[in-house]
Amino acid sequence: MKIAFVGKGGSGKTTLSSLFIRHLVASGAAVVAVDADINQHLAVALGLSEDEAAAIPAMGEHVAEIKAWLRGTNPRISATQSMVKTTPPGAGSRLLRLGGDDPIHSKLAVEAAGARLMVTGPFTDEDLGVACYHSKTGAVELYLNHLVDGPGEYVVVDCTAGAESFASGMFTRFDLTFLVAEPTRKGVAVYRQWTDYAADYDVALNVIGNKVHGPDDVAFLRDHVGDDLLCCLGQSGAVRGMEQGRPFGIDDLGERDRAALATLQAAVDGRVKDWPKFTRQAIEFHVKNARAWANAAIGEDLEAQVDADFVLGEAPLATRPS
Repeated sequence: MKIAFVGKGGSGKTTLSSLFIRHLVASGAAVVAVDADINQHLAVALGLSEDEAAAIPAMGEHVAEIKAWLRGTNPRISATQSMVKTTPPGAGSRLLRLGGDDPIHSKLAVEAAGARLMVTGPFTDEDLGVACYHSKTGAVELYLNHLVDGPGEYVVVDCTAGAESFASGMFTRFDLTFLVAEPTRKGVAVYRQWTDYAADYDVALNVIGNKVHGPDDVAFLRDHVGDDLLCCLGQSGAVRGMEQGRPFGIDDLGERDRAALATLQAAVDGRVKDWPKFTRQAIEFHVKNARAWANAAIGEDLEAQVDADFVLGEAPLATRPS
């Protein structure tokens, strides 16, 4: 399953995604974690030092190599330079298996809290005034578009804050999106943005209440998000200690918070994998991007990259090129 964590800045999105990653690892699951947030705090939240986090190779700096490998022998892609962030796989494309021995996982992933962690990389001084962060998250979108995740496998992506994911089609790349909301008017405003923007795209969304102090906070969230509210977490001394750099293990959480994480996993595991929809949405956004800007930028008709007979899943994975 592919899972996104979203929410406004300061909502606790990165902290909760790191706790969920630790919970999944403790359950024995295979997990790839991806930090696609401009602030890049997931590595530290998973227990790495600042120096270790800074040494992780950035996906955003290896986009050309990622494209070259994923292109494989796909005849619809004229050149690596013709691939854009939305280019969907087709016959001949190289597909990814969770945590496989491909050069993307082997060169760009590091171990963190029992998961394999990849990062987009921070926004650098060289990017200021000449680039947007979506040029880096495009590497994540390509990764997700070519990844065949199987039963008991999870990809957890800590996304950019607010509604930034709607600047591309990446918001459709997940089996379930968890929106972290504080019980405040600002906290639920991002929820309203998400539901408005995603209304026409069949995006599965649950809300996690965070920093909840009591029944009044729960009632506030329920009034604003209704049945989308899945569970709530309060203030945790163990989590605060983790954020201060003290040693932390998932068993340090209180029973109520561990039960909330189990509720998240149950919601994810209850989703039915829909590869045809996943492929259809990838094609839809690729065509939109091609018509809006990519055809002009690349100088060719990128709609021709669409393989109408291809559906991502286990079957094409078995015939992928080496």
